[in-house]
Amino acid sequence: MYFSELNLCSEILLALDEKGYETPTKIQAEAIPKILSGCDILGGSQTGTGKTAAFTLPILEQLKNRKSESKKPLVLILTPTRELAAQVHESIITYGKNLCISSSVAFGGVNIKPQVRALKQGSTILVATPGRLLDLAGQGVLNLSQIETLVLDEADRMLDMGFIHDIRKVMKLIPPKRQTLFFSATYSIAIKKLADNLLTNPHKIEVTRKNTAAETVKQSMYNVPKSRKRDLLAHLIIKGDWNQVLVFTKTKHAANRLAKFLCSQNISAEPIHGNKSQSARTRALNNFKSYKTRVLVATDIAARGIDIDQLPHVVNYELPQVAEDYIHRIGRTGRAGSSGEAISLIDKAEKSMLKSIERLMKRSIYVNRFDDFSLEPKEHNRPSENKDRERSPRQRDGQNRRRNDNKNRRKNFKKDQPSSKETKEGNNGQNNQKRATHSRSSKGHSGNPSKGKKQLRSSSSQQRTEKRNFNKHRPSNK
Repeated sequence: MYFSELNLCSEILLALDEKGYETPTKIQAEAIPKILSGCDILGGSQTGTGKTAAFTLPILEQLKNRKSESKKPLVLILTPTRELAAQVHESIITYGKNLCISSSVAFGGVNIKPQVRALKQGSTILVATPGRLLDLAGQGVLNLSQIETLVLDEADRMLDMGFIHDIRKVMKLIPPKRQTLFFSATYSIAIKKLADNLLTNPHKIEVTRKNTAAETVKQSMYNVPKSRKRDLLAHLIIKGDWNQVLVFTKTKHAANRLAKFLCSQNISAEPIHGNKSQSARTRALNNFKSYKTRVLVATDIAARGIDIDQLPHVVNYELPQVAEDYIHRIGRTGRAGSSGEAISLIDKAEKSMLKSIERLMKRSIYVNRFDDFSLEPKEHNRPSENKDRERSPRQRDGQNRRRNDNKNRRKNFKKDQPSSKETKEGNNGQNNQKRATHSRSSKGHSGNPSKGKKQLRSSSSQQRTEKRNFNKHRPSNK
């Protein structure tokens, strides 16, 4: 089957031809005719099989001769992350560049004023994340009363990120009579429950088995201690001469540390996660796509928005907390029919998570063997900690001079100190004096009690004086 057989207009076909697309994927071939007929869709397909084009192409076809009487949007597309929203908006611009259809994108992390100006000018298609969409609606800038088509892309990820309450608020802002397109890469009880509430007699599309990865992705793993993971990763990148690697970690701090370590091994790397500004995330992603950066270290928050043609390698530096996220991670490679490799680095603490992933996919992951890599711990010395580093003659002279001065101070300090015999006799005298003072005070002696206290204060004062003298003549560490 070809795209020309799917009742798409010549303007869209020309844009597809310029991109080199001739034949649709399975989900595209099945979803496009049903969407054009006005049906609600419940679509399930593996990540990287063309779900974005499966709903953007028929939407553009439906809107090609439509002109909104007002500046209110007719189509709303919700995505869980900023990167995915930008990717979907880019696809709309690419496929609809020969059509007079306006579109805009709205997400957080950037200045809201340009997005407000774009909405005031009018947009037929709006791509947004739930949080920023509600902010715009709350400010009275956005009116969703004329929405005719609602798309929930990566709905499972929205639920994982806690957007269920925001989605319910959005549902109250749009008309109940609409066409709803619901797409998800994985299925769970929560997903089915949400779909039942949003869809009306949906047409179900499932081109692959639930919760599985694409067959074009070669999956394997290494059993390696946590302390040796980063060394093994650097070894694999250098030995395999990998030019483009996407690495996933569980936390933002782990991503920063790993990227810093790889840079110390002369491997260009950048982190991308939620703590980064949108401009920094976009810059890191563009550098990775243009091969300026060799390794992109990401967290799961960015897993759904990274769409790179023919990405060869994905590495799970740490397994995700949710088994379904593993499928989305490795789905960044092997996209659109191309081959890819997904490698996981597993330590003992992650064995239970590995079993959950294998149980979800109903298959085992191949275990690689070590060829020329040792699991023995390796010390990483910083340049500043290298004791054998070269010093200039001036630095060596200064160091020798400070060493001799410290020796002389120690000698003079020892000469000024009393002998051990004198010290012992002095201590015995002080102890006897203390005991005598205590006995007089306990028996109600008629002597002056303040005299004993004065002697105690004088002895403690003498000890403080000796301590100051010691610190004064103590060798300096500088």
